[in-house]
Amino acid sequence: MVCGCSQGPPGPPVAVTTKTFLESPVVSVETQSLPPNELRRLTDPHVGAAYVLGPDDLIAVNVYLHPELSAPFSGGPNGGGGALITSDGTVELPLIGSVRLGGLTIRQAQNLLTNDYAQYVNDPKVAIELAQPQSMRYYLLGAFSAPGVKYPMHPLTLLEALSLGGTVDIPNADLYQAYVAQGNVKLPVDLYALLVHGDMTQNLPLASGDVIVIPSSADEDAFVFGAVTKPGAVPFSSGNLSLLQALSVAGMDLTSYTNARLSAIHVIRADGRRAQFFVVNAQMIMNGQAGSFDLRPGDIVFVPPTQVATWNQVLAQLLPSLQVISEAINPFVAIKYLNQ
Repeated sequence: MVCGCSQGPPGPPVAVTTKTFLESPVVSVETQSLPPNELRRLTDPHVGAAYVLGPDDLIAVNVYLHPELSAPFSGGPNGGGGALITSDGTVELPLIGSVRLGGLTIRQAQNLLTNDYAQYVNDPKVAIELAQPQSMRYYLLGAFSAPGVKYPMHPLTLLEALSLGGTVDIPNADLYQAYVAQGNVKLPVDLYALLVHGDMTQNLPLASGDVIVIPSSADEDAFVFGAVTKPGAVPFSSGNLSLLQALSVAGMDLTSYTNARLSAIHVIRADGRRAQFFVVNAQMIMNGQAGSFDLRPGDIVFVPPTQVATWNQVLAQLLPSLQVISEAINPFVAIKYLNQ
């Protein structure tokens, strides 16, 4: 018996979806890094440097063969004795009274006391030991579980100092705009690379008084300058901000500007000790010919008033605006262009 098989009528055509990948709107990109000698100048002055005495430091002073002039320390965390350096940098010692030792190294302090005691003792032998270095401190501000002033008792690296703040709330932290300040200078360090990628080249040694700031991601900004009506900071929304969104918020009428201006948007993206310089064709993005260009917190966007704009011309026009926001910008830009 032969069975015949019949084929039913064809079904509806199956739609095949193809994904179109738009080209990049980046016209050009170049990378600059701080030269090694500049990095050393900023990060190495305190490496291996002698400890400088300061307020709240407890020292042991020993004058050889003269225990009545000495101020020995008993040892241990609760040990008694020693001589405390007060808030004004002075210390009270037998016979010579109040002496200013704050701001001196151990060797300098020994020389000073030797000269002072020489007025009363023949050929004094003075030895100073740092018993408790309580003037050593770091300031941790922002997205830490335990921010505040930290007293480590000895110099630390950046990673060790960060651990004093408990945990860093990385999902809600703006690591791109986080920084370490030494006095009025931001150090060229990339905390995102250190904490997210484990880049130990960013683990710099710190000096007493350094400030570590990790802002909240709720305060993330990019900065737009040039041919816009509302130059300045543009906030991110839920961690996102595209170039076209930033231009619109900054008051650039995307429908009336010429192709010349839109085709050469300049963006500076810095990472502590290096920066990338992008030229982006925003006109292609608007025309659907290229994908979006997403900004990153701390990016600096410049809209040139004409098509012809070299990076030197752009930077010359940007400098007055960068001076205004100098406290908010990445260390690379401040060191490279503002601290000349």
